[in-house]
Amino acid sequence: MAEAAFSDGEWQSGDGLTLHYRDYPGGESRPPLLCLHGLTRNARDFEALAERFAGAWRLIVPEMRGRGHSEYARDAASYNLNAYVADVVRLLDQLECGPVTVVGTSMGGLMAMTMAATKAWPLAAVVLNDIGPALEPAGLSRIVETVGQGGSFETWMHAARHLREQAGSQHPDYTISDWLAFAKRVMVVGGNGRIVFDYDMRIAEPLQASNGAIPDLWPALGALKAIPTLVLRGEASDLLSPATVARMLAEMPGLRAETIPRVGHPPTLAEPEAQSAIDGLLTEVA
Repeated sequence: MAEAAFSDGEWQSGDGLTLHYRDYPGGESRPPLLCLHGLTRNARDFEALAERFAGAWRLIVPEMRGRGHSEYARDAASYNLNAYVADVVRLLDQLECGPVTVVGTSMGGLMAMTMAATKAWPLAAVVLNDIGPALEPAGLSRIVETVGQGGSFETWMHAARHLREQAGSQHPDYTISDWLAFAKRVMVVGGNGRIVFDYDMRIAEPLQASNGAIPDLWPALGALKAIPTLVLRGEASDLLSPATVARMLAEMPGLRAETIPRVGHPPTLAEPEAQSAIDGLLTEVA
């Protein structure tokens, strides 16, 4: 399938950073899908989702400070949820958006819950992709240990093999072609011609200082009770447990939940089960 067409745009953060976003056109009468990526990811993470939904829906895909084409922060302490939410609100103001449907992967889902709890922006619906108000210690430890480690690779094949060694348990069915495609989503060719991760290594500093601790987000989940919400969980996820999803369902009777088979943290949103579940949620929004 051909990649969906998009335009590139920029906006300014409150502390003067130039940040980048992708804008996939469509669905002028519908709330846009605001796609918020994970900790070390970028706008390329939502290409499969755009292939499925762009045209029928507008997709706004910001890259958080320190990722992709967005400028790196001057102060590493600003790599935090509140700063990311403030940045996104400035973008939505610039675009003169009304309510949005947030599709939040991992960190992006934490941003969605924070937006709901602080009433930062009106939300039409929310997709929490392999994230909830409680995170499993094993998954957190894995993330804290690997984020910010850097590394550079001579070829895309070397990069793909590194990712397979690092995250093979999360994507047990990936072929080497899949790992190559994954590498091109999360890495770029650096200034010296070697292949490097496409984020500022200093995003690890606040995370490691807190040992991955996050605030109590169960009250924030409560802010979603009146908003159509879907939680996706990778069957092999080490970050979002079945027990947490069960508690989420108990506390939010209207919550939709879908387990994505044979994938860990996080689902890529290319999976048919994920796209079908999102399609079902969007019937409540259109």
